[in-house]
Amino acid sequence: MTIRLLLVKDDEILMELPLSAGALSKDRLQQELDFFEDEFDRVTKLFDALSHTTRLRMVKRLFEEDDLTLGFTDFIKELGLNPKIVWQNTKKLCDGGLMEKDEDGRYSCSEAGRAQFLMISLMLRQLRDLF
Repeated sequence: MTIRLLLVKDDEILMELPLSAGALSKDRLQQELDFFEDEFDRVTKLFDALSHTTRLRMVKRLFEEDDLTLGFTDFIKELGLNPKIVWQNTKKLCDGGLMEKDEDGRYSCSEAGRAQFLMISLMLRQLRDLF
């Protein structure tokens, strides 16, 4: 049995990636490793952004809002954080591409950030089941 991840847009398969152990050819594995090496800085920022409980709580809180946005003071009040912690963590989330700040000073989970967060969650579930 082969487990595959499909990225589909309007019924068109944009990318197909086997997730089962041994399902990747040696050439395909080398391509993926080369890509990962090229993207290492960006990937490091993404994982750094998600590597702390406070930042994970902040992203989770954004997903709970109907419009997926919160203001700086909302994080302080609703999560019981001090301003310095909110500033440091919103900066890391923005640097990692998971969050963006609009002209009104409200924070939202970026479109790319939503996709990355969900992909990482799915990937972690798969890795947990494999190991």
